[in-house]
Amino acid sequence: MTISRRALLSGFLALPPLLPLAGVVASGQETLLLPLTPACVDGDEPTPAREAGPYFKPNSPLKQDLYLDAPGGERMTLAGYILDYRCRPVPRGLVEIWHADENGEYDSRGFRLRGHQFADGQGRWWFNTIVPALYPGRTRHFHLRVQRPGGDVLTTQLFFPGEPGNVRDRIFDEALLMSIKSAGDGQFSRFDFVV
Repeated sequence: MTISRRALLSGFLALPPLLPLAGVVASGQETLLLPLTPACVDGDEPTPAREAGPYFKPNSPLKQDLYLDAPGGERMTLAGYILDYRCRPVPRGLVEIWHADENGEYDSRGFRLRGHQFADGQGRWWFNTIVPALYPGRTRHFHLRVQRPGGDVLTTQLFFPGEPGNVRDRIFDEALLMSIKSAGDGQFSRFDFVV
């Protein structure tokens, strides 16, 4: 039996708010341990910043379901928490995303595969999107901006484990690798931001 991205997201959303870095999803008879980002430690370093790149556009729309912009792409759900330096969830933090489409192209005229949202009351955020294709000179990645209410903006990039281009990409940082689980209808990834 395969599990869907929706079931993995539901399991993530069902986690108790005090355990943001441990997750188990029960699906029928099957119990799956969700892949997790490295454990947060009180006093942890903030998530590393990375450049925005040339394709950032301000004023992205408020939306979580970006996959509708690229119906031919492989579906992927990104989810995680926004945490403070003491590993406490940050409610209502802003998360903004933009990335290449299934052909490795960015939309520079509109807001295709661009959006933002605010974390819920427990610091959780998620986007339903697609796996971006490669474009020349870079490894596969997502661009994100994260901001706690009233705080500084963190601009960074998230990377895919096992990508051959990771070792050649000058912006790549192992601390920014997502944990990814294959699902029956795409992929589910997890990354927790410390801001």
